[in-house]
Amino acid sequence: MKQVKGFSKLSKDEKINWLTKNYFNDSSQAKQTLERYWNQDQKLQKLHDEFSENTISNYYLPFGIAPNFLINDELYTIPMAIEESSVVAAASNAAKFWLEKGGFKAEVLSTQKVGQVHFTSAANTEKLTAFFNEVQPKLIEEVKAITKNMEKRGGGISSIELRNKTADLENYYQVHCTFETLDAMGANFINSCLEQIAETFTREAENYFSAEEQPEVVMSILSNYVPQCLVRAEVCCPVEDLLPNKADAEKFATKFVEAVKIAKIEPYRAVTHNKGIMNGIDAVVLATGNDFRAIEACAHAYAAKDGSYSSLTDASVENGVFKFWMEIPLALGTVGGLTSLHPLVKLALEMLQKPSAKELMKIVAVAGLAQNFAALRSLTTVGIQQGHMKMHLMNILNQFEANENERQQVIEHFKSNTVSHSAVVEIIEGLRNGN
Repeated sequence: MKQVKGFSKLSKDEKINWLTKNYFNDSSQAKQTLERYWNQDQKLQKLHDEFSENTISNYYLPFGIAPNFLINDELYTIPMAIEESSVVAAASNAAKFWLEKGGFKAEVLSTQKVGQVHFTSAANTEKLTAFFNEVQPKLIEEVKAITKNMEKRGGGISSIELRNKTADLENYYQVHCTFETLDAMGANFINSCLEQIAETFTREAENYFSAEEQPEVVMSILSNYVPQCLVRAEVCCPVEDLLPNKADAEKFATKFVEAVKIAKIEPYRAVTHNKGIMNGIDAVVLATGNDFRAIEACAHAYAAKDGSYSSLTDASVENGVFKFWMEIPLALGTVGGLTSLHPLVKLALEMLQKPSAKELMKIVAVAGLAQNFAALRSLTTVGIQQGHMKMHLMNILNQFEANENERQQVIEHFKSNTVSHSAVVEIIEGLRNGN
């Protein structure tokens, strides 16, 4: 392969021709596949092309919905963009289960976001502290041009403080800032503020410190770890309402709570447990145009905040009442970014009744809690594979390009038999061989 220069300046057709010529045996087939997923609406395709760099096609995910979510006594249909077949079904089942038991409750506990100016300095801490106390009002004043519109809406910079991190890394300090960004996720706003703070801090330090002590800014960047941007979601009901038979209900509640306790103390289980939560959360985050990578990273850091990786959810049975809940940090936005550009994102937010960022936090947290409930309910009763593999059956049938007659016969067979990839293959081959 030859190195390519100036690739980003090539047209889309030129990029595709270079790619297919150099990386595929059948270049025409590869090109057809890429072009098949273009949107026929040229204006819409141009919009998608400009979301990213070096765009050559669109990568589709199913856009599904999970209805019947009762949240704080209001009914929602939740949009979910995800390829895992069982997720939307599990969320819908959990929503239906709790609909008849009072639904989900959710509240936002706090909404602070964080950004930091990371710098080094050989000056002693007392001198740095004195300088920071002196310059702090100017740091706030000189960022006013950026914060004034956010402040008019009730947001802005909540606090600026100096943090001494020299115990962890020699000469390392932070200007640690907290922000309120209201309905915006706020990444651009926060980073713009931080860069101005860093510029002012550096300029003012020039005449305060000797050359050897002079602070040097390493970087200025928001943090995706937002433990004070927190939402709580929960469900509860009398244990006897969990299942028709009281004895079965009590056994289920006991096993369910035990399953959560295991995820609390066993990291191998906790990772899979929390992955199930994120199945629901990521699907809604994607559908609403938010940054699922940031949400994932933050959630997993929060799961390890006490020194070991642990379950994000909790469960209890007290005085005959079953309770299942979660507190999770979610930095979300309903304005800015893709929320005003991507047609399906706009549709998703309209479906959710045009929520504020706080309302979206509640909805997303509930989706995660519902997903975890559905998974634990299966694990502690019939097992996870029964439902999962029946949903996966469609993928296997599509893989083998089963016709409608084959599909009907295979589906009917597995209504009373265990689904496995090998079992499906055996039946399809039997049908095709006349057996």
